[in-house]
Amino acid sequence: MITIKTKEQIEYMKKAGEILAACHREIAKMIRPGITTQEIDQFAEAFMKKNGATPEQKGYNGYQYATCASVNDVICHGFPGKYALKDGDIVTIDMVVNLNGWLADSAWSYAVGEVTPEAQHLLDVTKNSLYKGIELAVVGNRIGDISNAIQVYAEGEGLSVVREFIGHGIGEKMHEEPQVPHYGPPHRGPRLKEGMVITIEPMLNIGTFRSKLDSDGWTARTLDGSLSAQYEHTIAITADGPVILTAQ
Repeated sequence: MITIKTKEQIEYMKKAGEILAACHREIAKMIRPGITTQEIDQFAEAFMKKNGATPEQKGYNGYQYATCASVNDVICHGFPGKYALKDGDIVTIDMVVNLNGWLADSAWSYAVGEVTPEAQHLLDVTKNSLYKGIELAVVGNRIGDISNAIQVYAEGEGLSVVREFIGHGIGEKMHEEPQVPHYGPPHRGPRLKEGMVITIEPMLNIGTFRSKLDSDGWTARTLDGSLSAQYEHTIAITADGPVILTAQ
């Protein structure tokens, strides 16, 4: 069942999104060779606490961290740890902020030092694909219109679109209806209505779209070891067009 949010509830989510976006802005300044993903995670949790919020991911189905930190071939749900980022790495930091019971969700991929032209192309296209999807998040369109726009653009740029992990509705729960794939035919799926709040979060790979799961039961990697990137915003569907609640 898709829940429709009131303007007041969307405003609550926007406040959570502002904290999340501010945290990402600070993380962007921290990204450099030598910093560990654990240090980034600890910073993010402290930043949320300082701003009266909590990390919704921590404790979710036993997950132990405030963020997901996915490096290079990790598509999503990577554990923060003692790994020190290296020049040429790419890392995606994904987090969900809970402010007074209302949630915002955003992932961002970062280049560490100097990356290869191939890696930079992956980052640029993945970010662009997110905004291609957001452009179609308007009242009257269907979820499939967002999905198809992302797939057509990404594949046109020579990249593949991950199938196993998709966007979703969000509100007082992290994962609500509807599901928001980043691939598929247009004009399919639920119709977008004013008051819906969704995440759009394309994950693109340089190689195959197929993934494999580590023995930890969380960390998803590209099957062929190729690089993966992800960008995600929380979006409110309004009469005036899409509103990015996690805008940086």
